[in-house]
Amino acid sequence: MKLVTCGLPYANGKAHIGHLRTYIPADVYVRYQRLKGEDVVFVCGSDSHGTPIVVNAEQQGLKPKELVDIYHNHFQKVFEALDINFDFYGRTDSDYHHKRTREIVERLLENGYIYPKEIELAYCPNCDRFLPDRYVEGICPYCGALARGDECDQGCGRHLEPGEILQPKCKICGTPAVFKKQKHYYFRLTAFKDFLEEYISNLRGTENALNYAREWVRGELKDWCITRNLEWGVKFPGDENLVVYVWVDAPIGYISFTEKACERLGKNWREIWIDGKAEIVHFIGLDIVYHHCIFWPAMLKGAGYALPNAVVASGMVKIEGKKFSKSRGYVVWVEEDYLKAGFSPDYLRYYIVNYTSHQKDLNFSWHVFKEKVNNELIATLGNFVYRVLHFAWKNFGEVRMEVDGEVIEQIRLAKEKIEDAIERWEFKEASDAFMELASFGNSYFQSARPWDLIKEDENAARDVIASALAIVRALAILAYPVLPRAMSRVAETIGLDLESATLESALEVPDVIRVSKPKVPFEKIDDKQVEELERIMMERVREAERKEKGEESGGEGEEEGGSVDERISIEEFARLDIRVGKILKAKKIKGSKKLMRLEVDIGDDVRQIVAGIAEAYREDELEGRLVVVLTNIKPAKLMGVESNGMILAADVDGKPILLEPEKPVEPGAKVR
Repeated sequence: MKLVTCGLPYANGKAHIGHLRTYIPADVYVRYQRLKGEDVVFVCGSDSHGTPIVVNAEQQGLKPKELVDIYHNHFQKVFEALDINFDFYGRTDSDYHHKRTREIVERLLENGYIYPKEIELAYCPNCDRFLPDRYVEGICPYCGALARGDECDQGCGRHLEPGEILQPKCKICGTPAVFKKQKHYYFRLTAFKDFLEEYISNLRGTENALNYAREWVRGELKDWCITRNLEWGVKFPGDENLVVYVWVDAPIGYISFTEKACERLGKNWREIWIDGKAEIVHFIGLDIVYHHCIFWPAMLKGAGYALPNAVVASGMVKIEGKKFSKSRGYVVWVEEDYLKAGFSPDYLRYYIVNYTSHQKDLNFSWHVFKEKVNNELIATLGNFVYRVLHFAWKNFGEVRMEVDGEVIEQIRLAKEKIEDAIERWEFKEASDAFMELASFGNSYFQSARPWDLIKEDENAARDVIASALAIVRALAILAYPVLPRAMSRVAETIGLDLESATLESALEVPDVIRVSKPKVPFEKIDDKQVEELERIMMERVREAERKEKGEESGGEGEEEGGSVDERISIEEFARLDIRVGKILKAKKIKGSKKLMRLEVDIGDDVRQIVAGIAEAYREDELEGRLVVVLTNIKPAKLMGVESNGMILAADVDGKPILLEPEKPVEPGAKVR
């Protein structure tokens, strides 16, 4: 048995393309596992607690539960529209979840892994209350950037414990806060260092998640404060004035939602979470690796629960080549942008899994979206399937299935590629495999020319169509997890029951296939439709820019004495997309002593970059080297060669010294 979970969407805002980087691949994975004959339970739910929900609800004049109701229903609607089918989709403000969370916290208390500690917390004298993390802002004690109470979100990105922030002030009224002592409760994370080192060494998953986890556990672990001053949340056992920190109760949702799913499915949840008789796989975003690979397994171990077997982390998402940002307008809303445009959910499912490796950053572009649908789904897959089905229906209706051995071998090859790719969470490779099979089918059909052959030898033409139909039948099965709607229609046309199909049955050849009148699998995307969506996007960006300028108007960069302040803000620094890159190839540019042409892997792309380092480095000592790259600089031509990035180096006596990460990291890792 397998349990597959997805990171819980926060019930504080609408679904955007970034969310789907986790949920669509997870659904695809579950569908492929079921085609392999695996017994899979698939759960998720709304993360309903935490300070941001309380703050947002207050601003809108709502109660927290009313706000959660809105976005919980919204996410359910979006998931249903995109054919993301959970066995149970819950919410963490439910009674059954509160019960399970309190039970686990009580176990941790009994086992000595939670202890009380008096700490100094920010307190607003004007509002007359202690300030929970998102109610306070100030200065990060590590990097000096503006930060919120629980995280340096605009600087170094470090988690901040309660009381750590410097120069705190109340985010609600702006009053400078004072520090007052209060008793809170800590989880003894430091007690699990040896356990975590061994656990992570055996944990499976994507390398981006595992690499981060290994580095964190080798470093210094700190005990976590797991209580907050809020009324909205799970009441802490023994102190009803405090609630459990959201990062304690949210992952426990995986357990409470499994309980409810098992009630529906007639299974025993204890076999999964207590007895450890199931493989537990978490699909998450890269930004919550620490919580899932460090904090969560330590909690489970301390409470006597089964441990996750794999953590699958997706790369981040860009919009039109820009860093994803709701505040700057670089966002695509699933409901009001994508679904409102009337596009098939299959198109977005294909784009999400096929654009790049699951671990790498995905760039969403409306233009690229159109090209992938029109030039790949339609021109390759849809074209082949419809031509074969229409020819078979028009000329035969019923086809005796005498199939070419080469065709069976190509189907077998595609099936094996898909099985291998899915076990490595390489969904692009899996979707490439069925697209390659469709390409083979196109070539087979075109070279056989059954429209001419039928005039001379009807039986020979029938045999060609039989082999082509075997490919169509296999595609309906192999592509179904990615394209469930289109492939369900194809299956219906040839009388294939996908409910009982398996990956192995893609190789089966029925005696006869009866073909009903087919429908076109995919509709072409019109240029004007994409242009309108791009216009909406850019207007959103311009509106955000106008708003930002309006908020920042006044000084025009001048200080009191009239001199220009050349310092940049943290927001300006955040616009720089600096990443670790890996040099794949290096070649001196003819006619230049200093310039070197480099091909650099930056995670989601391979860039050609021209760098003035030829006098300092040989070609052979550059290839395979990790470097630091500014990726969002405008392209430039040097000696007639276009450069799409800048390699960063120190200038030492006029000689460039390349900047390198201290330890090996994956190409595409962000520098901040």
